[in-house]
Amino acid sequence: MDVTTGLFYLFSAVLLFAAFRVITARNPVYSALYLVLTFFQASAIWLLLRAEFLAITLVLVYVGAVMVLFLFVVMMLDIDVAGLRQGFWKHFPLAAAVGAVIALEMAAVLMGGFRMDGAPRGAALAAAPGASNTLELGKLLYSEYLYPLEVAAVILLVGMIAAIALTLRKRKDSKAINPSDAVRVKARDRVRVVQMPATRAAQSAPAEAAADPAQPGAKA
Repeated sequence: MDVTTGLFYLFSAVLLFAAFRVITARNPVYSALYLVLTFFQASAIWLLLRAEFLAITLVLVYVGAVMVLFLFVVMMLDIDVAGLRQGFWKHFPLAAAVGAVIALEMAAVLMGGFRMDGAPRGAALAAAPGASNTLELGKLLYSEYLYPLEVAAVILLVGMIAAIALTLRKRKDSKAINPSDAVRVKARDRVRVVQMPATRAAQSAPAEAAADPAQPGAKA
């Protein structure tokens, strides 16, 4: 067994362990961190397959942007884990059945790809001198896989709109003004000019103070 095969088995083992911990960790923050580890191991496997563009994209997009956003959302929402786990065993048979169906579908697709006659197209392109994986990937995405790419873009857009709609709440303690009211305001609505006399007459001293002999200046 050469070094590349050993690294592949090592990255695959760590990837499977991290993926298992994503769904079994009790703390959502730990689940998100294990998912980051899963993405890193998948990126390393892409590097072994000489798909550098996919590996760097996986790290930059998913690890650098998506998972950081997930961590912020999980830590800000303060999810009640105990409440979520109350109906776990009630829905476990249905979830297990759906997971088994997905696993069988993925196995059928992968086994069909392994039984292909001859070398796959990607291997021939990688072996060609001066071939660019990024260029060939772009040609495939925008020619043969254009409709799946558009469907994925629409799904991501719907998910983004749904996330904004769910988190958009009005705070009761926030103080804000309507910009349209501030633009339409006039000076006479805010300032009131009051005329006041320049000088005011001095008030006369009370009669009791004038009659009190204890005060200084009072007449005897």
